[in-house]
Amino acid sequence: MVPRPFIIVLAACSVALAASACAQTPAATPAVSIPPLPRPLADPKLDRVRTALQIAESGPFDAAQFADLSRHPLYGWIEYASLRRDIDNLSPDLAQGFLSRNKGQPVAEAFRETWISAAARRQDWSSVLAAWSPSIKSTALRCNELDARQALGRSDAQWTRDAQAVWRTGKSLPDACDSPMAALAAQGGLTPELRWERIELAAAEWQPGVMRAAARGLPADQAALANDYAAFLDTPHERALAWPKTERSREIASQGLAKYGKSSPAGAEAILPRYADALGLSEAQRGRVLYQIALWTVASYEPESARRLNAVPASAFDDRLHEWRVREAMSRSDWPAALAAIQKMGDKQRSDSRWTYFEARLNEMAGRKAEAERLFRQAALKPEFHGFLAADRLELPYALCPWLPETTAAAQQAVARDPSMVRAMGLFQLDRIGWAVREWDDALSRFNDEQRRVAVEVAQGNGWFDRAVFSLGKNPEESRLYGLRFPLHHEATIRREAAKNNLDPAWVAAEIRAESIFYPRARSSANAMGLMQILPGTGSGVASRIGVPWGGAESLYDPDTNIVLGTAYLRQLMDKYGGQPYQVIAGYNAGPAPLGRWQSQRPGMDPDFWIETISYKETRDYVARVLAFSVLYDWRLNGDALRVSDRLRGRTTGTRTRFACPAPAAPAAPTPAPTSATQSRSRSQR
Repeated sequence: MVPRPFIIVLAACSVALAASACAQTPAATPAVSIPPLPRPLADPKLDRVRTALQIAESGPFDAAQFADLSRHPLYGWIEYASLRRDIDNLSPDLAQGFLSRNKGQPVAEAFRETWISAAARRQDWSSVLAAWSPSIKSTALRCNELDARQALGRSDAQWTRDAQAVWRTGKSLPDACDSPMAALAAQGGLTPELRWERIELAAAEWQPGVMRAAARGLPADQAALANDYAAFLDTPHERALAWPKTERSREIASQGLAKYGKSSPAGAEAILPRYADALGLSEAQRGRVLYQIALWTVASYEPESARRLNAVPASAFDDRLHEWRVREAMSRSDWPAALAAIQKMGDKQRSDSRWTYFEARLNEMAGRKAEAERLFRQAALKPEFHGFLAADRLELPYALCPWLPETTAAAQQAVARDPSMVRAMGLFQLDRIGWAVREWDDALSRFNDEQRRVAVEVAQGNGWFDRAVFSLGKNPEESRLYGLRFPLHHEATIRREAAKNNLDPAWVAAEIRAESIFYPRARSSANAMGLMQILPGTGSGVASRIGVPWGGAESLYDPDTNIVLGTAYLRQLMDKYGGQPYQVIAGYNAGPAPLGRWQSQRPGMDPDFWIETISYKETRDYVARVLAFSVLYDWRLNGDALRVSDRLRGRTTGTRTRFACPAPAAPAAPTPAPTSATQSRSRSQR
């Protein structure tokens, strides 16, 4: 396993398993019975389409050889593949003919973007404008269109406004924008005010190179100051102490010091007072710098963390820094300071199940049992990791209000036969994921909520399981579609290999859900492959250790092979790390070196606090997510669940918890923030 596989970013879209009140009184949630998914529409010509696409992409394509496919739903994509292969030599007539034949279809929009870029490269400006669509968002293509209008004598007042809109960004523009921006400058469209506007935007993005580029057309004295501003963002210098005492100077000094605070918290802290005094930085400007100093100190739990956090003005705190203040105190086992930090959060953040749970835990540790129980009950209403932990503290059933809507066969058939859906499912089966997503998005742009839900059912019936992650959630009730949001595939293999390796099958399913969302050909930028995202080197080593034939990296795309090797690897990690799944999950995501560091930094810490003090946000959330997913998959597999408190410690037997849909509870007022006297006591105990 490798750190940060791309598919985790996808799974992160569904971390929150939001609760929704679905009954006026508590009701037991029955053993799960997910309605059958619609069966995919059979396409006997799909293999022939695959062959046609391969030929179209690799060499001359003879349409006559594939005349039998001319009316196939995917024929437009076959044509697209052929035209794209020779795009630089394509005639405008052929290009416009393709756009006309496929007007309104995603394949036309995909081709339009490719064709405009190619036509611009050969300066065929008439073709650029003929193919142009206002719906195009690409900045590079927008600049191609500006070039075309300018070359054809259409650089009117609207052209100037459109070019200025492209200019107004603090980020670097693509190379395609060099020419229209030069034309804009030559026509006097880049006034000093516009140049300064972009310089300030670039400073806020920490982009000194963009600042320098924007300064090139300024008068000499202004350009010198702008370049000195840019130099300060590279490395703070003492010349800034003599800058004009303007709001612009103060903002840019603040941004430069904040950037420096990220790379050198101690250095930025040491020099901040001089610049703050010399330029008269406001509280907000000082706070921006102190925020970065504190954030990049506490992110590694350095010794100065608490002091630097306390130096940040309250006005500069956001949710992120509030969380880090809690974690920093937890990392030192300063429980009163951790509780005080939670109580300084805003009501919305504090009511999140994570912080409600920890506020309860900290009250419990302080002997305030009644307040702890009240908060545990509040957290336990949420079907999330911390809600499950809270339920365990009070031996309550887990909150779950699943929604199993009935879908008629007619509704499924209507959605499945939508032309874009037909093409999307076919392209998915051909492993043309990017093209399939274009067709999917086109279909969903026309669907209502019910049709969108049915579309997810159709996708899952075709084995495309991640559509629930990306396509459900617009309606809050859709968070309760657990059968769709937590698909279960290859169940027999999961159960068999989990039993063989003495692992919880719900955990194995949860890992697959977190890693690949059951897409067998998932591949990360670091070359982790398949359902459980295994590196080829890891797969080869595990295969050798357990005595199974190694079929090479491609074999990791086989679901059975991947699950066999992935579960054996989990067992290996369990044996290595003392049978503690919460630490194994952290290592599976982040790698052995960070895990070793976290183990040595906080040995013996209770698992819930240990997980919360993991310094990598991705890994911290990943551990909680996989453990929560395990509960949901236990429900799917068995109708009840092993307590998450037992699960995270590696116990495969023990008290099993039922699920119930809780009655809605009136929100309780948060505990008042601590008084100044309480805050003083907390600080003295640090």
